[in-house]
Amino acid sequence: MPAHTTHVPPAEAVPPAGAVPPTDAVAPAEAVAPLLRGIAVLRRLTDAPDGTLSLSALEKTTGLARSTVDRLTATLARMGYVRLDGRDVTLAPRLMELGNAYLAALRLPDLLSARADALADELDESVSLAVGDRDGVRFIHQATRRRAMSLSFRIGDLLPAERTAPGPLFAAEWTAPDWHRWRSRRAADPADRTFPAVPPREHPTPDDDFVLRTSTAASDGYALDDQLIEPGLVALSVPVRDLRGLRDLRDPDTGRLACVASVVSHTSRHTAPDLRTALLPRLRAAVTAMETDLRTAPPPPPGPPRTDLATWTGASKQELGREFVESLARGLTVLTAFGEGRSALTLTQVAKATGLTRATARRALITLTHARLVAPAPDATFTPTPRVLSLGFPPLSRTSLPEIAQPHLTALADRVHESASLAVLSDSGEEIQYTARASAPHVLSARVTLGTRLPAQSTALGRVLLAHPEVRARGYALVDEELEAGLRAVAVPVHDRTGRVTAAINVATHPARRTPTACETELLPELSRTATAIEADLRVAGRFVHVPPR
Repeated sequence: MPAHTTHVPPAEAVPPAGAVPPTDAVAPAEAVAPLLRGIAVLRRLTDAPDGTLSLSALEKTTGLARSTVDRLTATLARMGYVRLDGRDVTLAPRLMELGNAYLAALRLPDLLSARADALADELDESVSLAVGDRDGVRFIHQATRRRAMSLSFRIGDLLPAERTAPGPLFAAEWTAPDWHRWRSRRAADPADRTFPAVPPREHPTPDDDFVLRTSTAASDGYALDDQLIEPGLVALSVPVRDLRGLRDLRDPDTGRLACVASVVSHTSRHTAPDLRTALLPRLRAAVTAMETDLRTAPPPPPGPPRTDLATWTGASKQELGREFVESLARGLTVLTAFGEGRSALTLTQVAKATGLTRATARRALITLTHARLVAPAPDATFTPTPRVLSLGFPPLSRTSLPEIAQPHLTALADRVHESASLAVLSDSGEEIQYTARASAPHVLSARVTLGTRLPAQSTALGRVLLAHPEVRARGYALVDEELEAGLRAVAVPVHDRTGRVTAAINVATHPARRTPTACETELLPELSRTATAIEADLRVAGRFVHVPPR
């Protein structure tokens, strides 16, 4: 592969280590303050363990008044972006629609993820795709291997460029201001404590080390990470260039750097030099195929605009009054205007796609630009940036189906006062396995522990999953004391985003409490409503990540 040459500013061309880092610019006068505060809340939750913080912790970490935190979280809960559980606030899968909008606009996961997955299968190693985010690197796709020692990085995680294999490849295209920002950040945070996805740095390396690695990567056309993040972790990276419009495809030097593909392993399997020797040719071959896919892919048709958003926020404001911060909701919905076929939008197009007035859309774009969530272009368009992934995507990208279903099952059990469960088929297809449950406050109730397996043919859950002709036609299954005397249950399917039945949920009761007819008239509508809610979350969560069924 021809080397990509670039000019790397020498150390003396940028401020030396120890320079005072630039502070964030003061928000413009037209910025929407509640939108900035809501973004701050979402970022604090993103960095928190399991995406959960108490209201008091949010008050402390954001510096906002408790009343303000209450109103912001109530608004986010109304949007389905967080879940309120007593005094705790937890990120909810629906929030992933913001990151999905960015990834769909970017198109790279849709176009390249199959190649990355195939390479991971071929090499039996983890493969990732990453984009640059200022002086950091964000993952947009991960194909990981299931091992006792496996990667914990998540889609959307931000890593310092100097501690990664992709970093030098991105840095090879940095400008002098980019290097200035990098050195200032290093001086202000020598231990990388502002990067929650990586362990703190114990022994900082000189800035010149990264400058040298960048120059070498620019010359070689690849880069290595030899245990820079932590001992044992090694990676090999190759740039993926967008060659559309180039006449001479033999020279990729002028191609735009679209992303970086990496093979990641650990030293018990490969040393860094061995990774380069054994796998570099295969990684480069995969990258060449990726570049062909980028060059030949037809432009996507724009999806339908979501013009009802302004109406919905207005109705929510009327219903909830002061507790609903309409400017926050409208500002975040601007991010959902972007997507496949809508990677760059003008102010007018954003207003049309959201149903907002031009004035409202303009102030939202000014605010989102200040927050570095969108970037303006010289042609008067705006594009979403990788930083959109900082709004909840990393912790939510590891969400499983049971985790998605649990709050919905709990709400269902509270409404109908009966136990509710989620189950999937076992690998043999002959049993069901319970993966989530919510109990009801009855002395006599169905009590099944998670992981329990039962014969599929004898249960309502199993019959839905096996899809017998009668069950498929009715859309539900009712089993009356067939598995056990005194147990009556009704179940419905849960479909994934492709329409495939991936799980089933049920409500179980005692015959003394509900007749078969009552199960169909009272329980079935609530059960179907719950399945629809789970499917809605699953469609959002499964757009760009695999959602484990167990």
